[in-house]
Amino acid sequence: MRLDEVDGTPVDSTVVDAASVNRIVQQAAAIGQRLWIRPAEMSAS
Repeated sequence: MRLDEVDGTPVDSTVVDAASVNRIVQQAAAIGQRLWIRPAEMSAS
C-alpha cells in the first residue's frame, strides 16, 4: 500500500509477486514515498 504523506492513511493498494517488490521499493525510495508491505492473504481452494 502506498501511504499518504500527511497522515499515513493508505491511498493505493497493489498486489504483486515477490519479484516485483524490489522494483516497487526502489521506485518509492527514489521519490521519498512511504510504503506498507505485507504478505497477501491466500484464499483456500
